[in-house]
Amino acid sequence: MGAKTGLLVYADGDVAAALRQVGAAAEEPTSALMERLYPGWEIERSAGSNLSDGVYPPDGTAYAASWPGLEIVCDRRVMIDCPSQLPDHLVAAGAGRRLVLHAMHSVIDCLAFAVWEDGHLVRSLSVSPEHGIIENIGEPLPFELPYWAGDRPAEIIPWPGEEDEPYALPFHPLDFGEDALRALCGFIQEGMPDPDDIDAYSIQLHGFRVQDPHGPSPEEREAELKRAVEAMGPPRVYTMGPDGTLIETDFP
Repeated sequence: MGAKTGLLVYADGDVAAALRQVGAAAEEPTSALMERLYPGWEIERSAGSNLSDGVYPPDGTAYAASWPGLEIVCDRRVMIDCPSQLPDHLVAAGAGRRLVLHAMHSVIDCLAFAVWEDGHLVRSLSVSPEHGIIENIGEPLPFELPYWAGDRPAEIIPWPGEEDEPYALPFHPLDFGEDALRALCGFIQEGMPDPDDIDAYSIQLHGFRVQDPHGPSPEEREAELKRAVEAMGPPRVYTMGPDGTLIETDFP
């Protein structure tokens, strides 16, 4: 699985119902949305995307769309470990509306999602195999119940030497995340779509380059990433053995 999301949705009611009714998002209200959510930031128009491809934008880019009763922003910066710590001004923008956050990263199997109603947090969950349950606020939503009941166990191929170690969670966060995305927003990123799932590819988003004037520049972030890569050890490569286990091989 390779799904990644960094998604905020503001809606007057059910998100999926609203998404099924939208057409092309106008540029002016979408730009106004960006100005409200990124006050004082440097914002420039850039190439757009769609809700499927754009739900995990490139670093420094945000995709957004505004319709009457529904607004969407996709930005890696909302991928936080504790949704309850979402910046106050982003929560305040949901006054009188429903706010949904969905953040998922396939590389580290992490998932975080949350729902606010009229600015009040009613449910937040954040999990990863490395840290376990990071945040768990509010009552589980109906789509969660099979996971907590043990009816959706994780199916993984263990790394060599870890064959006898159980997965750190009773479920796989990415499976959980897809069901959360469907239940909260009406579409999925990976897996077999249901007949009534929304076609996220058909929903177009406007693109923006967004820079915090007080944060590091893209060049500074790139230099920091380069230093981190240089500090890493040599890569390790594995192949699948006949019995389904992973076998380390020489790096070509």
